[in-house]
Amino acid sequence: MSDLEVNDRNNFDGLKIFSATMAKERAELGDVITRWIVDHADVDIVDRLVRQSSGGDYHCLTILLFFRSKRG
Repeated sequence: MSDLEVNDRNNFDGLKIFSATMAKERAELGDVITRWIVDHADVDIVDRLVRQSSGGDYHCLTILLFFRSKRG
């Protein structure tokens, strides 16, 4: 089951997925997300999920932003 509350599941009209596997990319992910938010001022972030997975030599960080358009 998703971390989203049942009544929030239809409260968005878009999803942006950010993912990084390499250590340098993971360290820069916050800046990448911040730039995306600034560049997309026409949306409101309504929820987010953060996930981490690991396998042997690799660690993947994934951040999902659920958003709603401010236009109509």
